[in-house]
Amino acid sequence: MAVMDAAGANEIPVKVEGKVIAIVVCWILGFGSLVSWNSMLTIGDYYYALFPDYHPSRVLTLVYQPFALGTMAILAYNESRIDTRKRNIAGYILFFLCTLALIVVDLASSGKGGIGNYIAICVFVAGFGVADAHVQGGMVGDLAFMKPEFIQSFFCGLAASGVLTSGLRLITKAAFDKSSNGLRKGTMLFLAISTFFEFLCIFLYAFVFAKLPIVKYYRAKAAREGSKTVASDLAAAGIQTDLNETADIDAKLPARLSNKELLFKNIDYALDLFLIYVLTLSIFPGFLYENTGKHQLGSWYPLVLIAMYNAWDLIARYLPLIKSIKIESRKGLMIAILSRFFFIPAFYFTAKYGDQGWMIMLISLLGLTNGYLTVCVMTIAPKGCTGPEANALGNILILFLLGGIFAGVALDWLWIIGNGSF
Repeated sequence: MAVMDAAGANEIPVKVEGKVIAIVVCWILGFGSLVSWNSMLTIGDYYYALFPDYHPSRVLTLVYQPFALGTMAILAYNESRIDTRKRNIAGYILFFLCTLALIVVDLASSGKGGIGNYIAICVFVAGFGVADAHVQGGMVGDLAFMKPEFIQSFFCGLAASGVLTSGLRLITKAAFDKSSNGLRKGTMLFLAISTFFEFLCIFLYAFVFAKLPIVKYYRAKAAREGSKTVASDLAAAGIQTDLNETADIDAKLPARLSNKELLFKNIDYALDLFLIYVLTLSIFPGFLYENTGKHQLGSWYPLVLIAMYNAWDLIARYLPLIKSIKIESRKGLMIAILSRFFFIPAFYFTAKYGDQGWMIMLISLLGLTNGYLTVCVMTIAPKGCTGPEANALGNILILFLLGGIFAGVALDWLWIIGNGSF
């Protein structure tokens, strides 16, 4: 496929300007991909106050995940026919509308509980799941054929949303704890901040990211390798594909691996992500709210645990930048990931017999290993793929990641059964 610029030149010249700006924008786009959902997790104590009998942290997560996983399965299957630009913008718009709707529901009900309001919140949380599948799969697929630093920055932004929401939650609890409706004031602040960032992501993706020279270069390269998903983004940047030469160029391209072939070739990476998140989500966040007992920190305890997890998860996502400690061996990654399952008995016995210091240390290690191993897998897996293959593989990997999250959330309910909560 010949790619032509707006002036009619035959080929886009190699331009790498804009790398730093692209990394920053990827970070913000990653932040926006998860800030709304992380806000929901962080304000869990507000929803426990409103709906004490409905296990909101676990139920809302269980509502979110089937919609994310189901939508992602459909999008991954059809990724080569879906316009990436429309997909990502639609996802960020849906995040924006659902976050804004949560504010409206709370204001309309004056911060009261009730099954009707709970169902409305569940509906908008399901919208978060649909938006997540659009954005996370679309962005990872898009960034997979660009520089590894871009996908790492995107995943660091994902983790940073948890750090910011946790930090703000601690600040708002300290500021509003003794005031009237303190929990509600903090919640409204969280949702307002999330709504702003979702709007910012719509603007950055639609009007800034596509026009960066280094992004245009990688998308043009992917188009020359046969990718159809980048056409709208290239058009938005003033670059058009010449359809008259499509058949000629396609005939010269090596056959692209099918999604099935890509999966079999990279099955270990897909299982890596599944196992990372099935373990993490079987513990975080539901177990931290409902199964860690009473401690000196009182109502601060689950908030501190979540903040520690998020902080170490973010720090760990930057560690692979140090080449000497980055695991690149496929066997080494699998061994490290399987060894994390020792966390299950460790958390069980610490919750039963240990004090809060041991639990804080454990949750920090959980976050550290989660972030580090995620970035190692996501930056190594797409190497050697063509643009269309990298986009497809990115979607497949996110499908397995979300599958692990869903399985982990389902297994999280076993802590309730084991604790005799029913």
